[in-house]
Amino acid sequence: MAGEFAAGVDVSFLRQAEDRGAVFKDHGVVKPALQIFNERGYNWVRLRLFHSPTNLPNNLEYTLASAKDAKRLGFKLLLDFHYSDSWADPEKQWPPKAWTGMTQSQLVMAVFEYTRDTLRAFDAAGVMPDMVQPGNEITPGMLWPEGRLPEHWDNFTELLKAGIAGIHAAGKSRVMIHIDRGGDWPRTKWFFDELQKRGVKFDVIGQSFYPWWHGSLEDLRTNLNFMAETYRKDIIVVETAYAWKPLNYRSGGAPFLETPAGQLEYWEAVNRVVRSTPRGCGVFWWEPALSGRHNGRAMFDDAGNALPVLTAGTQQRHENQ
Repeated sequence: MAGEFAAGVDVSFLRQAEDRGAVFKDHGVVKPALQIFNERGYNWVRLRLFHSPTNLPNNLEYTLASAKDAKRLGFKLLLDFHYSDSWADPEKQWPPKAWTGMTQSQLVMAVFEYTRDTLRAFDAAGVMPDMVQPGNEITPGMLWPEGRLPEHWDNFTELLKAGIAGIHAAGKSRVMIHIDRGGDWPRTKWFFDELQKRGVKFDVIGQSFYPWWHGSLEDLRTNLNFMAETYRKDIIVVETAYAWKPLNYRSGGAPFLETPAGQLEYWEAVNRVVRSTPRGCGVFWWEPALSGRHNGRAMFDDAGNALPVLTAGTQQRHENQ
């Protein structure tokens, strides 16, 4: 990635939150959250896209508007295709309702055309993504049941290649393959070895890493070094977060205190691990600007005040220079 370290934030819900009245403050001054992230040194934004959502805001129109907000401030953009009308993750990878009943060959064409046409819409709006994920946390495959793993590797890779072909047909965005095995090198090896055997071409490995699910920081370090040595790809921890108040470790065992100071300590530690990895080139915080009862892992407190963790962005800006 040309020497640039991606200090990223997934702000897919931010536009909705601010439209509903959420207020964010830095040193007591009310500002748009994207402006705060920009001033604090963050340089990438990640946005998720659902096909035809009913209960979530992340459709094409909304995501284009969010992308324009980010690009105006100079952020680079990572677009996350979920290939679903709702959450696609390790527990569920259901196709959009519009694709119900399609055969495998029809799904392959649908993935290609939808990916291509969506990215052409971004290009026409002047906000072409710098990087694109064809699928979200796709360790179990995608577009179930046809693309479910481990039962249907051939179907899955055909669908994945269709998404990648759609990306290339629309422009020159880099391609990220995103899985959810940050601290699990055997499962990571299983997945990417299969992709290699089937000739899947991509540019960047993206991993989710939440320590209460995915292991220790040492597990993460081991896996990142394994990936760098084995696959020779740029590597990004594309989802992580940590609580600033008691949330995930109420029964004990927290690697860092769930306090504002502990949250900052965690963020700095993850960044050190990624920066020390050959071809480790970025870390993204998942939804740092949620408000109300959902903000336990945000970078702002209950009143919308910036927490100490935001200082890590400023530090990363200096290290990039």
